[in-house]
Amino acid sequence: KKKWSKGKVKDKAQHAVIMDKTIQERLNKDVLTYRLITTAVLVDRLKINGSLARQALADLEGQGVIKKVVGHSKLSIYS
Repeated sequence: KKKWSKGKVKDKAQHAVIMDKTIQERLNKDVLTYRLITTAVLVDRLKINGSLARQALADLEGQGVIKKVVGHSKLSIYS
């Protein structure tokens, strides 16, 4: 009889859910150097959760730091 493996267990990511001072400083400093800016890029590099990344992108666009290239209901691309 075949013994089934339990499968691969993915580690649960511990991403920040509140924008604190260190994340805000890294966001303002690092985002200017990125060529492609999406929600997923911020989640991956800054270790923040998706809703926080979307809010941060909207704030940066409002300040005029970044500009939207593609606006879609599911994916926004900035540069």
